[in-house]
Amino acid sequence: MLFPVDMRDWLPEDHLVHFIVDAAGMMEMSAFKVNKRGTGSEQYPPRMMLALLVYCYVTGRFGSRTIEAQTYTDVALRYICGGEAHPDHSVICTFRKENKEAFEQAFTKILVLGVQTEKLKKIGGISVDGCKVKANASKHKAVSYKRAGEIIQKMEAEVQELIRLAEEEDGKALRQG
Repeated sequence: MLFPVDMRDWLPEDHLVHFIVDAAGMMEMSAFKVNKRGTGSEQYPPRMMLALLVYCYVTGRFGSRTIEAQTYTDVALRYICGGEAHPDHSVICTFRKENKEAFEQAFTKILVLGVQTEKLKKIGGISVDGCKVKANASKHKAVSYKRAGEIIQKMEAEVQELIRLAEEEDGKALRQG
């Protein structure tokens, strides 16, 4: 066997995927829609789908076909999907569309948590350092409550922009057949 038995050993301890999987595990999932009838294809856990989309969007992968293909080759995506699951591009796209509001809220919460825990230092074009600690820190780099609210609003706007890019990428694939 070439890979370690435990998939957590495939990636370094400080890899971004560990944070995103843990953060997705802390999110409230009751707002996400699932097929309660139990009919149709087997469903993927909403937490896994949330972590998959957040990780891919944060790392610059937006198309659902690209994400599907990467679940076979990218070690971080295999870790998120448990090594065995490979969601189809239509499942990924449907999950994002049907849970748009809940996804946007959870995505924003994960980004804010990442900034608070210093796992994410740069989000898009925004560099964030928001911890207030009694120390010899510069007053110019501290973030006020008002400024923190502005940062959250900018993160929400960036989440919507990332979702728009994903929808645009999926739309290209549909137009090309």
